[in-house]
Amino acid sequence: MTARLNRYVVGPDAEGRSAVLDDALGDVQSKEGFFWRSTLWATQEMPVDNTIEGDRSLAPGARREPFPQGMLCRALEIPPDAKDADDHRQVFAALNEQAQQTHTPSAADSQRHPTMHRTDTLDCITCVKGEIYLITDVEEVLMRPGDTVIIRGTNHGWSNRSDAPCLLVGTMMDARPGA
Repeated sequence: MTARLNRYVVGPDAEGRSAVLDDALGDVQSKEGFFWRSTLWATQEMPVDNTIEGDRSLAPGARREPFPQGMLCRALEIPPDAKDADDHRQVFAALNEQAQQTHTPSAADSQRHPTMHRTDTLDCITCVKGEIYLITDVEEVLMRPGDTVIIRGTNHGWSNRSDAPCLLVGTMMDARPGA
């Protein structure tokens, strides 16, 4: 990872006062040349139960989506697109399997961009550093720092056409599948 990233978990201390309980990143995963991510927090319930103790970022593992009725807050760094699109498709297909991808991208989706995928989630994602193209079925939007996208359970992909990594931070919440 090239961006500096800290995580602070604030909760009640032994006397019930607000305090930093944890200051380390948890559940870090990566595939050199394709992505780096850290789950910042995760739950398996909504509404969130703040009485559950411990580092809840450790539960999801390689899962791309939150558990049913849960949420994930993640940081995701995406390097520039791989030069070989076919290799990118093969690596992303393997990552989809590892991440227990709910919906397998169609051949047409993968041809549009190797990272096209769909989840049954509501995603709120902000570009923090760098730039990246958000790809949908019908258009592409260049996102820069401060730009936020809300993805409502639809096909999307990420294309970094710059020469530097892009850092995205967002929350995915389990949702009823859309059309």
